[in-house]
Amino acid sequence: MFLPEWLKHYQKEQLNGDLIAGIIVAVVLVPQSMAYGLLAGLPPEVALYSSVLPLLLYAAFGSSRTLAVGPVGLMSLMTGATLIEMDISNVNDMVSTAHTLALLIGIILLLMRVARLGSIINFLSHPVISGFVSASAIIIALSQMKHIFGLDIPRGLPAYETFYQVASQIPQSNLTTTVIGISSLVLLWAFKAPLVKLLTSISFSESAIQFISKSGPLAAVVISTFGVYYLALDTQHQVSIIGNIPPGLPGIILPNLELSLIRELLPYAILIALIGYLESVSIAKSMASQKRQKIDSNKELVGLGAANIASAISGGYPVAGGFGRSMVNFTAGANSPLASVITACLVALTLLVLTPLFFFLPKAALGAIIVLAVLPLIDAHTLKHAWTYDRTDAFSLLVTFFTVLIIDVESGIIAGVIMSIALYLYRSSQPHIAIVGQVGDTEHYRNIDRHEVNVDQKVLAMRVDENLYFANTNFLEDTVMRLVADNKAINHIVLICSSISVIDTSGLESLDDILYRLNKVDVKLHLAEIKGPVMDKLRGTDFLNNLGEENVFMSTHQAMQALKSDH
Repeated sequence: MFLPEWLKHYQKEQLNGDLIAGIIVAVVLVPQSMAYGLLAGLPPEVALYSSVLPLLLYAAFGSSRTLAVGPVGLMSLMTGATLIEMDISNVNDMVSTAHTLALLIGIILLLMRVARLGSIINFLSHPVISGFVSASAIIIALSQMKHIFGLDIPRGLPAYETFYQVASQIPQSNLTTTVIGISSLVLLWAFKAPLVKLLTSISFSESAIQFISKSGPLAAVVISTFGVYYLALDTQHQVSIIGNIPPGLPGIILPNLELSLIRELLPYAILIALIGYLESVSIAKSMASQKRQKIDSNKELVGLGAANIASAISGGYPVAGGFGRSMVNFTAGANSPLASVITACLVALTLLVLTPLFFFLPKAALGAIIVLAVLPLIDAHTLKHAWTYDRTDAFSLLVTFFTVLIIDVESGIIAGVIMSIALYLYRSSQPHIAIVGQVGDTEHYRNIDRHEVNVDQKVLAMRVDENLYFANTNFLEDTVMRLVADNKAINHIVLICSSISVIDTSGLESLDDILYRLNKVDVKLHLAEIKGPVMDKLRGTDFLNNLGEENVFMSTHQAMQALKSDH
C-alpha cells in the first residue's frame, strides 16, 4: 500500500501545529482563491475547485513539508494572458481551455521528471527571477485597479496602457465601489503589523495572534459582503459582485483533448509549467533551509505535475506553490503536508455548504486581497544588492523587469533565460588567468599581482580559473601567445589546471594549437595539477601523445623544481 514518506513517520506531537496551520491557510485560501480566479478571468468556483484535489495530490507526492499549493497570482496572470492571446471570450470555452492547460502543464512536469530535469531551476539566476516576479506583481496589482475603482478597462493590456487607462478614468470611477476597495485595502493592511502590535501589547497568545492576523482576507470578505447585501449596493449603486457560485464538490471530468487545441496551448503550457515549477521550488527551498529539511527537485516535478492533473480533472486551472500562503503555513507551525490535507477538507466543506454566502461578495474586495497579496513580491532589495555587488546582474534584472512590464510575461521569461545564458557565456568567455610565483621557500604559488613572490624569468606559470570550452578557447590561446611574444626570455609555460574540471572538444583543439605554436618558437608546454577525470579523457588523444606524459606534473611546485634544474 502506498503511503507518503512523511505519513510513515508521522508523530502525534505534530498534529497540533498541522491543525492550526491547516485552518489558518484555509481562512486565507478561500477568499484568495476566488480573487485569483477573478485575475485569470474565470468563475470563482473554478479557483475553489483548484484548491481541493490538487492539495491532496501534492501532499501525497511532493517533497516539501510546508509548501501550500493552489491558485497563485503568477499562474493566474499567465492563464488569463493565454486565454486573451487565444482570443477566447466565451466563459464556458475559457473554463474548458483552462482545464486542458492544467492537464498539459501536469503532463509536461511529469515528462520533465522522467527526463530528470529537476535541475532546470539553475538556468535562471536569482536576479532574473526577482526582476520577473517583481514586474509580474506590478502587472497583477495594476490589473486590479479596475475592480477597486469600478472602472471599465479591457483585460490583457500592457502595464503602461493599464496605468494610463486607470489614471484617465479615475474621475469616472464608481464612488461606492472605490470606498469598498480602499476600505478593504486599509482593513487588510491593519490586520498585518498594526493589529499584531496591538495584540502583542495586550498579551494575546502567539497562536491566537497568528490566527487573527491572517484572517484579514476573511474579514474583508465578510464585512464587504454584508455591506453590499444589507445596503443593496449592487442594485442601488452598481457595485459589481461575484454572483452565484454553484454549491457542491467538483465532479471528475475529462478535459478537452482536441489536437488543434493542444497544439495551440502547448507553447504556453511549457512556459507556465517552467515558471510554476521555478516559483514553487524556490519557495520550498527557502522554507526548508530554515528547518534543515531537504527538497528533492525531481520529486517536486511529480508533486506539482500530479497536482495540476488533479486540478484539470476536477474542474480547476493551473496551480503552483504560493509565496504568501506558504509563508502563512510555515509561520503558523505546519509540520507536515497534513496541514494541506486539512486545508483541502475545509475548502471542500466551504464548497458544500457556504458558497451561497458569497453571492453578494464585491469584486472590489477581492481586488484589494490580490493587491495586498502581491505587493510583498516586489523585490527592491535584490536590485539594490546587485547594483552594489555586480552591475551585470543588476542589468539582467532590469532587462527582465522592463521586458515583462512593457511587452508581456512570456517575452520576459524568454528574455530572462537569454540574459542568464548570455551572462554566463560572457563571464566564462574571458576567464581569469593568473600569473603565479613561489611564496618564499614554500610549495605555494600565488598571483604575482597580489602577493610578494619569487618568479623564474624563463618559466611562466599560469593558472586558468575556468573550464576550457568553446566560448573561451580563443581567449586562452591569444593570452598565451601574447605573453610569449612580450617576454622573449620564456622557455617553458606551465599551465596550472587546478580549476579546470571540463575540457570540451574545442578546448582540446585549442590546446593542440597552443602546443603547435609554442613548439614553433621553441617554448615547451607543461601541465600541472590536472584533475583525474580530465586526465582520463586526455589519455589516448593526439594532444597528450604530442605533449608527452612526462610533461604532466602532479603539482606546480614539482613542475617548477623540475624545470629549474633544466636550465
